[in-house]
Amino acid sequence: MADHGTDTTPVAAASQAPGVLQTVDRALVVLLTFTEQRPEWGVSELARHHGWDKAVVQRLLTTLTARSFLMCDDVSRRYRPGPALSRLARVGEHSGVLPSLARPILARLLRETGESIVLNVPHGSGYRCAAAVDGTGPVRYTAIIGAVMPGHAGASGHTIFAYHPEREIRQMFGPTGLARFNDRTITDLDALLTCYAQVRTDGHCVSYGEYDEAVTAVSAPVLQGGAVAASLTVIGPSHRVDRAVDTLVPLVRAGAAEITAALGG
Repeated sequence: MADHGTDTTPVAAASQAPGVLQTVDRALVVLLTFTEQRPEWGVSELARHHGWDKAVVQRLLTTLTARSFLMCDDVSRRYRPGPALSRLARVGEHSGVLPSLARPILARLLRETGESIVLNVPHGSGYRCAAAVDGTGPVRYTAIIGAVMPGHAGASGHTIFAYHPEREIRQMFGPTGLARFNDRTITDLDALLTCYAQVRTDGHCVSYGEYDEAVTAVSAPVLQGGAVAASLTVIGPSHRVDRAVDTLVPLVRAGAAEITAALGG
């Protein structure tokens, strides 16, 4: 998975935009450099990464640490995200930023496909419905906003958890075992990891009745800061969706990419 937010090219463009304060812009770029794949940085390597003067980077890190956006390890002198970022993340989640950005795209996909469109976000070892629009047919899948679903059963969960480190997957799903909902549910952890590897290769997932055997789903990941923030899913009755999969995959992927771009990915 690409390390979104760490490329130095957008930094110059943003700094040259009218009204942008370069120092503030650089401080924000520093924060965006921290990802799940790279949660720690030292002063020298951060300066090399962005091509900045080391003294400038040190002042930026010191300022961000003073406001608790970062923390510095006293022994290693390496920096990690601080509690102020966690607080802002909670504010962002409760303010509904992600669903607000996604709703126009969900509405467009509904018009293009006629099937239900769902935006799901991680929730422990499962996923939660953050936004949804119902399909137009007399027989359709209806999602409930706020409902939590098991993470191992279906394309929406596979798309989210495929990008988690394997050790986290084993911690989440290994101790309690994987519940079986029907004969199509993946209940073996190694088989689940194999499924996740295929999702990472393909960049999307299609599931055929793993949770509800009458339902087929096509899902793609929404990225933020180099990690999966959500999954965007087209879901509906198998008798319709099965024969439309080849058409739905590029539509879902394009929609997920559009939400990713809106999130700064």
